[in-house]
Amino acid sequence: MNHDDLFLRACRGERGSRPPVWLMRQAGRYLPEYREVRKKVDFLTLCRTPELAAQVTLQPIERLGVDAAILFSDILVPAPAMGLNLDFNPGPVVAPPVRSADDVKHLVVPEIEAEVPFVYETIRILRRELQGRVPLIGFAAAPFTLSAYLVEGEGSRTFGHWKRMLYAAPEVAHALLDKTTQTTIRYLVAQVRAGAQAIQLFDTWAGLVSAEDYAVFSLPYVKRVLDAVRAEGVPTIYFALDAAHAAGLVATCGADALGTDWRQSLADASRAFGDGFALQGNLDPCVLLADVATVRRRTLAMLQDGAGLPGHIANLGHGILPETPVDNAIAFVETVKGFRIS
Repeated sequence: MNHDDLFLRACRGERGSRPPVWLMRQAGRYLPEYREVRKKVDFLTLCRTPELAAQVTLQPIERLGVDAAILFSDILVPAPAMGLNLDFNPGPVVAPPVRSADDVKHLVVPEIEAEVPFVYETIRILRRELQGRVPLIGFAAAPFTLSAYLVEGEGSRTFGHWKRMLYAAPEVAHALLDKTTQTTIRYLVAQVRAGAQAIQLFDTWAGLVSAEDYAVFSLPYVKRVLDAVRAEGVPTIYFALDAAHAAGLVATCGADALGTDWRQSLADASRAFGDGFALQGNLDPCVLLADVATVRRRTLAMLQDGAGLPGHIANLGHGILPETPVDNAIAFVETVKGFRIS
């Protein structure tokens, strides 16, 4: 079974001889070769320069030997195409923030390929460079998470502006969610047509709200996106961070595989979602800050926990941290690749 089969088949709930492995944010600041590239350009320029974005996408394939590549980009790349300004200082800053019905009205649902051509050129370069060694994952923010950033204007612990809109002006929130959903569908469908072989939808801020509000403000829009991507014939992964309280609802989203964070075991997550799902995850990224022996021991425990699942994609429970020693990331990947499902 080649790597391509291993990852894509696991997404669809088919068990292989071992779980495939990749890491969220695997192209990033923990790699010295990435930092060398970043010395020359700022983050947005890196995202918008296909040759460089492809270069850093490939770095963890060469260094770690992971079973899938994920497009180097950022979940807020579509924001300028919708008519907003985006900067990183160092975190994302969206201006002007979307706070009113008029603000939403002025947002555009863009002709996305014309607005962010660099994303699709990066994908085409990667498919040529990868030559089938591993599949390429495309991605986007789920509408709820993208909308949260557009309203807040920057990262936040509480996303108070966004939540105020949900509760005080739900009709405005739904109008915004409709526009971010249309944009995300166009963005991801074009990624698939450019060559992405699987799609991950990140709902980083799904855990901000109750299960009842998740059912109203996130889930219907996630379903629309995933339905559109699934119609393109590629597997989908949906990752709702810190949303175990809404697991029964998350399970109805329509994704082929569900991401889960470290806050519950894989076995518990599988029971909460309901049998039959391939799961992705879920080692705490902070484990990779410990010593190699601890990384191997904790990774093995995760693998054993996931051995009975219909499909398991070994990953972290969130993105790899910038301060992670490369040797620990390698130990994580090597431990997965040495594991065998009996």
